[in-house]
Amino acid sequence: MSGTEAKRRARVGTARPRHLIASLLALVTAMTATACTAADDRPSIVVTTNILGDVTREIVGDEADVTVLMKPNADPHSFGLSAVQAAELEQADLVVYNGLGLEENVLRHVDAARESAVATFAAGEAADPLTFHTAADGGPEGEQGQPDPHFWTDPDRMHKVTGLIADQVIEHVNSVDPDTIRANADRYAEQLSDLTSWMQKSFARVPAGHRALVTNHHVFGYLADRFGFEVIGAVIPSGTTLASPSSSDLRSLTEAMGKAGVHTVFADSSQPKRLAEVLRTEMGGGVRVVELHSESLTAKGAGADTYLRMMRANTTAMVTGLAGS
Repeated sequence: MSGTEAKRRARVGTARPRHLIASLLALVTAMTATACTAADDRPSIVVTTNILGDVTREIVGDEADVTVLMKPNADPHSFGLSAVQAAELEQADLVVYNGLGLEENVLRHVDAARESAVATFAAGEAADPLTFHTAADGGPEGEQGQPDPHFWTDPDRMHKVTGLIADQVIEHVNSVDPDTIRANADRYAEQLSDLTSWMQKSFARVPAGHRALVTNHHVFGYLADRFGFEVIGAVIPSGTTLASPSSSDLRSLTEAMGKAGVHTVFADSSQPKRLAEVLRTEMGGGVRVVELHSESLTAKGAGADTYLRMMRANTTAMVTGLAGS
C-alpha cells in the first residue's frame, strides 16, 4: 500500500466517528426540541389562591398542568405576583380565581389575562355570595353592604363550585378528557358531602349558648350561615385584613362580646395575632385566642395542606374553643 493510500484511509477512518457523533448530536437535539414542544403543548390552568388550587387539582388530575400562584401560609388579600407569574396568567388556557375583591393585588393581572382572550372563572361570584355589613353600611338592616369573598368556609358552596370548575375546564381547556374530569369532580363532591355531614355532627357538640363567633376580620359568615352560628363581630370590621380597626370599633366589639358572654377570638394563622391580643387588654385578660387556618393552606404536612384537612382542623379547633368557653 502506498503512503498516499494509507493516509487517505486514515482520514476516512477518522471522519466516520465524527460523522457518527454529529448524527447523534442532531438526533438528541431533535428529541429535546420535540420534548419541549410536547411540554409546551400541555394545557395550562392557573389558579390564584391555594385553596381553590387544591380543589382544581383534584378535579383536573393529570389532564392538564395546574399552577397555583399563592404560596402556603400567605394572605390572599395582600400577596402579589412576580413578572413570571403575571406572564403565566396571560399564557394559560384557563384562569380560576376567587373574585369578590379577595385577591386585591392580583385582580389587575387577571383582568389583563382576560383582555388577552384567556378564559377566566370567578368562583366566588358563582357561589351565591352573602353580604356582610359594618356600622358604616348602616348595620344589618342597611341597604348597603359588601359581598363576602370567603365562600369556602361553607363546604356546600364549595361542592357547587367544584361542578362549575369542571364545566369550565371541559369547555375551555383543549385535549382534556371530559369523562375523566367529570369523574374526578364527582368523586371529590362525595368527599365534600361527607365533610358537611362530619362538620354538622361536630358542631352539634357546641351548646346553644356558646354558638357565637368573633374573628380578627369577617371570614366565617358562610360557615355561620350553614351551621347555625352567630357572628358577634370582628376585630377588623371588614372583609379584608388590609383594613384597620378604630378605637370605637374595638370598644363596640368588646361591649358586644361582654353582653354575649364571648371569651374566645379566632385569629387566622396567616395574620399576626396583635389585633386579637388587643382584646385581652380591653377585656381584662379574660379572652382566649384560637388560631385557625381560614384563608390559606399550610405547607405539606403542617396540618392543613389540603382544603379537606383545613376544614376538619378548623372545625376541631372551633368545637374545642367554643364548647369550653
